[in-house]
Amino acid sequence: METDFKNITGIFKANTDIVNKAIAGVEPDHWFKTPGDDSNHLTWMMGHLIVHRGLTLKFLGGDYDDTWSKLFARGSERVADDQYPSVEEIRNAWQDVSSRLSAALRDTPDDVMTQGAPKGVPSFDGKLTGTVAFFAFHDAYHTGQVSFLRKWLGYGQTVG
Repeated sequence: METDFKNITGIFKANTDIVNKAIAGVEPDHWFKTPGDDSNHLTWMMGHLIVHRGLTLKFLGGDYDDTWSKLFARGSERVADDQYPSVEEIRNAWQDVSSRLSAALRDTPDDVMTQGAPKGVPSFDGKLTGTVAFFAFHDAYHTGQVSFLRKWLGYGQTVG
């Protein structure tokens, strides 16, 4: 696999490690706190990351249950806290999708990665590699938000 794609794989790995540190020890009642009325809470951020990692996994030929897609889609309406998955479900789904995505990134053949990008999905190069790179960028963006929420909630910084 190209060196550039190994770097993309490394971005997902770094993001996984950062998110794992960011959510460590966060009390369940803090997962729904927001820094502002128009801000997303940790549960939504994590669900959004999980859904988009699952989508990336599907692009790579893996299977992923996208039941949560509408709940965590960009611009989705906030629902009552009890309508979101539990903190334990979120944690388990995060570990599951992260380990399966890591395996898929490692095992996807080069000829699959150089196929054209799925229609209607962003790609930096018009190929599946560019789509996966875009989703690594997206993942990093929200990883930063999860890290911010950890610090805002009073648990300290994640990196540095």
